Amino acid sequence: MCGIAGIFNLGGETVSPESLRRMTKAIAHRGPDGEGFFTDSFIGLGHRRLSVLDLSPAGHQPMRTPDNQLVLTYNGEIYNFKELRAELESVGHQFRSGTDTEVVLHAYQEWGENCLKRFNGMFAFAVWDINRHELFVARDRYGIKPLYYTFHNNTFLFASEQKAMLTFPSLRKDPDLEGLIEYFTFQNIFTNKTLLKGIHLFPAGSWTKIPLFSTGNSLKIVQYWDFNFEEPKKPDNDEDYLEELDRLFRQAINRQLVSDVDVGAYLSGGMDSGSITALAATQIPYIKTFTCGFDLHSASGLELSFDEREMAEYMSYLFKTEHYEMVLKAGDMERILPEIAWHIEEPRVGQSYPNYYIAQLASKFVKVILGGTGGDELFAGYPWRYYRAVSNDNFEDYIDKYYLFWHRLIPNQAIHKVFSPIWNDVKHVWTRDIFRDVFKKHDTTLDSPEDYINHSLYFEAKTFLHGLLIVEDKLSMAHSLESRVPFLDNDLVDFSMKIPVRLKLRNLTEVIQMNENEPGFKTNKYFLRTREGKILLRKVMERYIPPKITKQIKQGFSAPDASWFKGDSIDYVRIIINNKSARIYDFMDKNAVQSLVNEHLQGKENRRLFIWSLLNFEWWLRLFME
Repeated sequence: MCGIAGIFNLGGETVSPESLRRMTKAIAHRGPDGEGFFTDSFIGLGHRRLSVLDLSPAGHQPMRTPDNQLVLTYNGEIYNFKELRAELESVGHQFRSGTDTEVVLHAYQEWGENCLKRFNGMFAFAVWDINRHELFVARDRYGIKPLYYTFHNNTFLFASEQKAMLTFPSLRKDPDLEGLIEYFTFQNIFTNKTLLKGIHLFPAGSWTKIPLFSTGNSLKIVQYWDFNFEEPKKPDNDEDYLEELDRLFRQAINRQLVSDVDVGAYLSGGMDSGSITALAATQIPYIKTFTCGFDLHSASGLELSFDEREMAEYMSYLFKTEHYEMVLKAGDMERILPEIAWHIEEPRVGQSYPNYYIAQLASKFVKVILGGTGGDELFAGYPWRYYRAVSNDNFEDYIDKYYLFWHRLIPNQAIHKVFSPIWNDVKHVWTRDIFRDVFKKHDTTLDSPEDYINHSLYFEAKTFLHGLLIVEDKLSMAHSLESRVPFLDNDLVDFSMKIPVRLKLRNLTEVIQMNENEPGFKTNKYFLRTREGKILLRKVMERYIPPKITKQIKQGFSAPDASWFKGDSIDYVRIIINNKSARIYDFMDKNAVQSLVNEHLQGKENRRLFIWSLLNFEWWLRLFME
């Protein structure tokens, strides 16, 4: 796990070593254990190392093949690298280290871009081919490891984080207004845009090759993998699904425990992290576990259940872990926002500051951490979301319903008022089209409720999960902590996508017949009747954790901000958002913004995500635009 950066002068001009050093220095937090550089006329590759496998100098990067024809800068972990190494040795490859880095390099030498289909892990890397004068760039299936790129004065720049590219003084720093509308609609960016115009996120599950003297400011990107949730034509019996899921889950945990440094685990009060911890604890005695709780003195409603320390402590007792906890209060969000905005580089899904604090705690004790990200997206952990569009007339009807549900920040009818200062520049942006384009490479012929459920799972894996992974990476690497996600093991993912919907969710016929016009239905009864998800996964997890954990209601890892924004943090919210000189009002209308915020402060609507996003955007403007 590391940080990578590169400069490729497409016109043949010599790369400045000092420019490359500035890029890697900007992401030094990703790799405090060492740095390395390769420059050869018009190409420069940089690397910051976080040593996890083979801590010796033999793992130094950028790394070359023995014939000096290929040079690699790589960020990630390949969990099946030992099997691949044995296969490569059988055809004559010789290795000088015990790293997965060297396996990636030789695998590319042997199989070219087809090596990507053999890798089970997380990665973003670039290989320079000295003979062909060609740069190969790739990213893992799911987008666990980030990679950004831009074209600047006929130069291709790439890095693990955007801030590395911002070390070029001549690079313009203009907000991407289309990306801004996209974010404030979905609290996420579905395209490859960022909030900085011209800087793009390289797509997950894709690769590209860039030759010297290539022209234009675009890449020919090849997608080598995509999610494909579908109903099996000839389903197995339920017991076979249960046993196979159990086997694959245990296999995924064992694979991701490979490390030459200490491995710990996040331990919330939930099923996913609890099950990971339970199995990891059988391999690592007294494994270190970490929980983040919240001060609830000023919380109310559903947020009174947000502190999961009691359940986490119970599981720590059962699995004999070495357990550490921290408790967050409202002021903890206020003091850390500038630092979070700098590390995360642009706001994404959710309210991410608890992730920052728990990663900070874990980094004091371990170098690698296991988390439960992906369990909900693969096994249908948010049924109340999928059921919103389970019965439709056709695909376009489905898009209309699900698109409206995924308006997480600003209602569609209000967005032109909120962004009136820039509306003439963005009125051509149709966010429904952006939403629909998520499916542009996916089948749109849907015949059953199960087909629509699987499409919703596809959508959330491509968008919501991807956003979560970016947050997870940025905020763990801010503390030089490698975060691993066992649910995104290739074999486990491939199996999960072919599990019948009936083994993930309750009876769809009953859901379709719900009467949403019944008084109080949408706020109370709907959630109570649609909270049962991950049915098969729960049955497997019952083998490892207590039933009171597997049977509890799903809730996310969130702080009680809806209450805090109306109480303990109300002054902070007002100081930032009511400030007439706030940078956000260069782009947004103050009266329209404050009208929506006041609906939250007066208890009329829960707009905690909107307020969080406003605070983040303000700090982003201060840090990246000034």
